[in-house]
Amino acid sequence: MRILVTGNMGYVGPVVVRHLRARCPEATLIGHDAGFFADCLTTQDGLPEAALDTQHFGDIRDLPPALLDGVDAVVHLAAISNDPMGSRWEAATAEINARASIRLAALAHQAGVRAFVFASSCSIYGFAEGGPRREGDALNPLTAYARSKVAVEDSLHALQPQAMTVTCLRFATACGMSPRLRLDLVLNDFVAGAVAGREITVLSDGSPWRPLIEVRDMARAVEWAIGRDPAQGGRVLSVNVGSDAWNLQVRDIATAVAQEVPGTQVSINRAAPPDRRSYRVDFGLFRALAPQHQPRIGLAEAVRGVRDGLGALGFADAGFREGRLMRLRMLDAVLRRGQLGEDLRRVPPAAGRVAA
Repeated sequence: MRILVTGNMGYVGPVVVRHLRARCPEATLIGHDAGFFADCLTTQDGLPEAALDTQHFGDIRDLPPALLDGVDAVVHLAAISNDPMGSRWEAATAEINARASIRLAALAHQAGVRAFVFASSCSIYGFAEGGPRREGDALNPLTAYARSKVAVEDSLHALQPQAMTVTCLRFATACGMSPRLRLDLVLNDFVAGAVAGREITVLSDGSPWRPLIEVRDMARAVEWAIGRDPAQGGRVLSVNVGSDAWNLQVRDIATAVAQEVPGTQVSINRAAPPDRRSYRVDFGLFRALAPQHQPRIGLAEAVRGVRDGLGALGFADAGFREGRLMRLRMLDAVLRRGQLGEDLRRVPPAAGRVAA
């Protein structure tokens, strides 16, 4: 089997590649990534890309069709990956997250790819009062990032592939340790604050709901989607991926982190304006379709994983929200160096100048 993983050098990608290598040792694993965050390593175990057979560098908007020759499965992770970046670069988010994804799916279909796995998001539910959201419920995307995910799902359902099985994994909010850790995710942010300064600062009033999923459980869901029989859910499927037990309010996440890092104080901004990104999610369909690939990692274990991973790195940066493990800050730094344009395309080095 030949598997192409786009966005493999981000936060989730290295964990997915490691899992696929362990589960499919004979597979040919191919990575494609722009390399924006290649040097944001948070591991002492060497480059995660060593688990691949081939690594390609390039803009997902320009992925060459020939790269899909002979590919059996595409795992599409590449994206502008959160709301602050989507707001900062809204036009580029539409190009990269939506139009490039739709193009890739069409190319995969034309190339005879058997399985296309799209990393979607539960954030498409936006603000949802009442009970947990099911797949057939109305969507309420509040951000450019969420709108881009809806656009791709709509196009994939309209594609009507004859031989390609398409699975849109509506992931809960990611968390957990990774070889390229992000600290701009709620649980990871709280753990970093606890480790660095024994303080967790909750910027909201703590009431919004967030479903969470650990990155290793995300990788297990990807494995299921690659092998999914279209009889399980249809030729094109959108499914919420997570666990009912992980529908948590932000203040409860903060409390759970503080319990795993003794001496941590939790500060909640009770005067904050309401955060409209609040939703609970029903994961019953995923539970029915993928009983052998359900999330296994609990909240406390996820917290300890990030805590111990940061500890092994000697992490003590109380100002981490302005640092390189925040994706927005990292991209801003690359722009300031003149290596990216505002369209998030690489700027060729000037003649006679060696790029840093």
